[in-house]
Amino acid sequence: MFMILTLIVLVAALNIISGLIMLVKDKGSDIAILRTMGASSGAIMRIFFMTGAAIGLVGTFAGVLLGVIVCINIEKIRAFFSWLSGTVLFDPQLYFLSQLPAKMEVGETVSVVVMALTLSFFATIFPAWRASKLDPVQALRYE
Repeated sequence: MFMILTLIVLVAALNIISGLIMLVKDKGSDIAILRTMGASSGAIMRIFFMTGAAIGLVGTFAGVLLGVIVCINIEKIRAFFSWLSGTVLFDPQLYFLSQLPAKMEVGETVSVVVMALTLSFFATIFPAWRASKLDPVQALRYE
C-alpha cells in the first residue's frame, strides 16, 4: 500500500510542479517588477516555495482527513450505496466478506503523510528556482 500511495502522491507532486511552472509564467511581469523594486532572488524563491508548500500541506491534510473518515465509516458507506442502488454490494455469499475490511495503522499513515509532505516540498523547489532566476529585463521587454 505504501508503494501505491507513493505513486499516487508522486503524480500529485508532478501536478504541483506543472501548476507552479504555469504560475511562474503567468506572473513573470510581476516577478520582474518585484526584482526591479529590490527583491532578492532568494525572496522570490521563498514566495513560490511557500505557495507550493501551502498547496502540499492543504492537499495532504485534506486527503488524510477524508481518508480517515472513509476508513472509519466504510461499512456505513457500503450500506448507503447498497440502499441507493437497491442491490447488495459485495454480496457475502459471493465475496466471503461479512463486512468490508478497513484497518488503519497509525505508523503506516504517518509514514505516508511524511512522504507526501516531503515530495510536495521537493516538487516546489524547481519552479521556485526558475522564478528566482527570471531576468527582469527579458520579462518586461514586451510589456
